[in-house]
Amino acid sequence: MDLHSYDVTVIGSGPGGYVAAIRAAQLGKRVAIVERDRLGGVCLNWGCIPTKALLKAAEHLEFLRRADHWGFGIGAPHVDWSRVVARSREAADKLANGVRFLMKKNRVTVFSGTGSLRSANRVEVRDAAGMVLEIQTTHVVLATGARPATLPGVEIDGGRIISSKEAMVLPELPSSILVIGAGAIGLEFAYLYSVFGCRVHLVEYLPSILPGGDEDVSTALARSFTKRGIEVLAGTRVVAARAEGDRMTATVEANGARREITADVALVAVGVRANIDGLGLERLGVRTEKGVVVVDGHCETSVSGIYAIGDVNGPPALAHVASAVEHLVGLDPSPLDRSSIPSCIYCHPQIASVGLTESDARRAGHAVQVGKFPFTANGKAVAVLETEGFVKLVADGSSGEILGAHIFGADATELIGELTLAKASELTVGDILGTIHAHPTMSESILEAAAAWAGGTAHV
Repeated sequence: MDLHSYDVTVIGSGPGGYVAAIRAAQLGKRVAIVERDRLGGVCLNWGCIPTKALLKAAEHLEFLRRADHWGFGIGAPHVDWSRVVARSREAADKLANGVRFLMKKNRVTVFSGTGSLRSANRVEVRDAAGMVLEIQTTHVVLATGARPATLPGVEIDGGRIISSKEAMVLPELPSSILVIGAGAIGLEFAYLYSVFGCRVHLVEYLPSILPGGDEDVSTALARSFTKRGIEVLAGTRVVAARAEGDRMTATVEANGARREITADVALVAVGVRANIDGLGLERLGVRTEKGVVVVDGHCETSVSGIYAIGDVNGPPALAHVASAVEHLVGLDPSPLDRSSIPSCIYCHPQIASVGLTESDARRAGHAVQVGKFPFTANGKAVAVLETEGFVKLVADGSSGEILGAHIFGADATELIGELTLAKASELTVGDILGTIHAHPTMSESILEAAAAWAGGTAHV
């Protein structure tokens, strides 16, 4: 067995893993990274990046269809679905090659294979041919990500019943699709396929789509999706689904009544499950709970020197790189504040939020006051034909402390940055009111929502 020695060994090369490896190398550590598939992990190769390329294609298609509103007479656009998919794969391939370059640039050694823990300081790597090598290491960072969760009675076969991975590379556009689950993944694919002309049935077990999101956003989104022609079925359980030749049929139940939905394909988008199996966590006594690794504010596990970042340490499933790496090298970073981590969904209109929803803030005992401003009253939004949606601020009624912020509308995922900074910095609504916003911009809606909170908006 080959033996190698490093200061830091990262298992998994997704956005959390490869950035952790780079940061550790920048801080003077000798670093190794272990990846069983492609550098960049699921997010870069089969998740965040290629889906955004597909969603941008959908936005362009919508623009072309309403080109006459801008004075362009171009006729009905032709869709080459294979080229749309190929473009998304090109984006993923380009970034995967970029990660390989960054590993080389930062002198991070890449080991191809499946990593597991033999002890707190020993990582075993087994490649596809069964060859084994061992890494002696001072610190370990687990960044093994997650895989699609499954649903009882619905077996993913990769053909008629698929996961998000297959949904990104379907060889032909389906005429109809059943999307099971109305979280981020389900919402994005429901929007995508509806734009490309598919009949979409969106089923969510909980009472409303966007579970856990702000109620006003959920209601507005359901209305928007219904207007698009998407059948929104909240409070509905999928009892079973089965492939039948070139179609699939699902049995769904709501309020005790059952019906069957037939479609070309069914997409199972009921969340993800952390990849903790086979890592050797039990042997080392690394604490897990509800299928994820338990960590402290610096993402360190119950075993000193072993850290877990990203999907593997539970929701919100994000990387948290800085806190983990700077802590393991002996610096003193601030503990991770999970309440100030933004959430973004890239359907159209987009959804972005940070902090508490209005109902969660009230349940927590806060004296809540809300400021809300519609994009219909924003000059830039009117000019660019993006008036659907609003900005909503949830703040303490007396102090003005920002408890949460929610944006439903164009560019929401870009606009949320200001409000994330405000919340993380413990700023108030008054601080936003005292900040000059450029005109005309979509960001003025944030200023106007703050003014609405204070009772003084000028444009509604």
